[in-house]
Formats: sequence, structure tokens, C-alpha cells
Amino acid sequence: MIYVVATLTIKPEMRAELIEGAKACIAETRKEAGNIAYDLHESVTDPTKVVFVEQWENADALGPHGKTDHMRAFGRIAKNCLAAPPKIEIITPEKVDVR
Repeated sequence: MIYVVATLTIKPEMRAELIEGAKACIAETRKEAGNIAYDLHESVTDPTKVVFVEQWENADALGPHGKTDHMRAFGRIAKNCLAAPPKIEIITPEKVDVR
């Protein structure tokens, strides 16, 4: 299993447009083979930040996601709404031993 955490910094005046555009992308992504969860969260400390948290069965399931029609459509919307490049992290559920 892998997770993707994508942090977007958006132009304040484009916030509603980005969130509206994300709705269709989220609905279609949740139908993709190998997708376990795909959610958009809003920062409580910075209104210009939103974070996608994704959970996928494995990297092979994630691979085709970026090439889907709904991701391309969202990318065109996001391009106009972003104030900075997105920060995308792919992480595993491995825990760090802190003993």
C-alpha cells in the first residue's frame, strides 16, 4: 500500500474554482482500480492550502492515475488556480521505530 500527499497552494480568488474542479476528479478517481481513498482537505491555519490525501493498493495502481482524462481536466483547472507548484509526496505505511 502507498499513500500520496499532495499539497496545493492556491490563489485566494481561485479557491472556489479549484474546489469545484476537484469534485469531478475525486468522484472519478475513487472509481479507479486500486484506489482505496482519495480525499481533499482544507488547512485550518492557511486558507490558501488544500491537501489531497490518497491511498492506493500499490504503485502499479497509482501509475495510470496521472494519465486519466479526469486528472488531465483537473490539471487544466489547477494550472490557473495555483500560486506555487504542488508539493507531492509518496509515502509508505511503514512505521519508524522510535524506541
